[in-house]
Amino acid sequence: MSGQTDVIGAATEVPDVPLRRNRNFQLLWSGSVFSSLSREMTDLAYPLLILALTGSPASAGAFGGVQLLTSLLVGMPVGEMADRFDRRRLLLVAGACRLAATASVVVALTAGVLTFPHLLAVAVLVGATEPLGGAARMVLIRGVVHPRRLTAALTQDEVRTHGAALSGPPLGGALYAIGAVVPILAAMAGHVLSLLTISLVRAPHARRAGPRSDENDPVLRRMAVGLRVLWQVPALRHATLIATMLNLVGAPLVLIAVVMLEDRGTAPAQIGLTVTAMAVGGLAGAALVQPLQRVLPPGALMLTSGFATALLIALLPAPLGSWWAAVPLCLLGLIGPSVRILVDVLIFRQVPDEQRGRVIAAFMTILGVGSSAGLFGAGLLLDRLSAVHATLVLAGLLTAAMLAALGSRSLRTARWPRDVDAVPGE
Repeated sequence: MSGQTDVIGAATEVPDVPLRRNRNFQLLWSGSVFSSLSREMTDLAYPLLILALTGSPASAGAFGGVQLLTSLLVGMPVGEMADRFDRRRLLLVAGACRLAATASVVVALTAGVLTFPHLLAVAVLVGATEPLGGAARMVLIRGVVHPRRLTAALTQDEVRTHGAALSGPPLGGALYAIGAVVPILAAMAGHVLSLLTISLVRAPHARRAGPRSDENDPVLRRMAVGLRVLWQVPALRHATLIATMLNLVGAPLVLIAVVMLEDRGTAPAQIGLTVTAMAVGGLAGAALVQPLQRVLPPGALMLTSGFATALLIALLPAPLGSWWAAVPLCLLGLIGPSVRILVDVLIFRQVPDEQRGRVIAAFMTILGVGSSAGLFGAGLLLDRLSAVHATLVLAGLLTAAMLAALGSRSLRTARWPRDVDAVPGE
């Protein structure tokens, strides 16, 4: 994994073929499916293991906290790596690290020597590989898909994300009921399949680039390029701030919904089905991406999505029956795919390939900070307010942010690039 960045050839050099005939994309997507499903299973299995091992909910929470903190700390360096090294190799390195971490848990659990510090080390390794694999995959997609097919490719990727979120936890729970090691073994097999599949990907028409324009800059300055790009361009800046605000109020919604439903005496099984409504909505929302892009320009779509999200959050605690909360959660899930692909068009597609990895990593880091702040802030709110009032506070914050965003002329007048038009026959 050495040498300068491998820059994928110009857009015209990537074959313009339907996604179903794009072997490289389908291999990349299939490998990501195996990896995502494995991650969702272990996201449930690891806390259960820690609770069985230590009996401490705080320790289970510490596992997730360490994983998230590690992802935030490595986010910016990962962006520099994604712009310097071959993206497919980085994706394979990330997958190999996850496989090694998972295999170590299987061995230790089977031998009866698994400890909490071991699992914390796994949290660090998994946390470090998440942004590495995410940035490498997002840039690599652009190297194997023609720009005219990119929106359809990202839509298919949304199906992967929400499908894994919907099926992974129930599958992980069912396998854990058989034996504590079973979901970890299944995740290990998934990581192996992911590595084998992604190893077959070949970016077409790749060519070796010359030195980057900022090759001689200090390393900290190179890593900060993504932040500078996001801040200096008004449309990118406002889109980033809105997306961060959506993450801030969206990240704690499941927690608040669970607390609210428990306060109302809802049965645990019903709570579980209710919160999965958001994943169901996200899966269905992938089909709305291209129709919405044909109807609304990007700025109007982002502003409409923000105000709709605020309204749905405010409606979440409405006393309209025991199953009502599932309705706004499902509708919130419907909005998600369009916003994420909109951000891709407004931000990631507008920067040069040699900066794209750092811009993606900077954006993901900012979103991670927003999610962390939202979860921490929601915890403080729930200590002082009821879940209903905490929900209304979040809706109010988002409404205020969206009212401020209305003043951005660059966002209101943003237009889709020509190459994001829907392609028939996908």
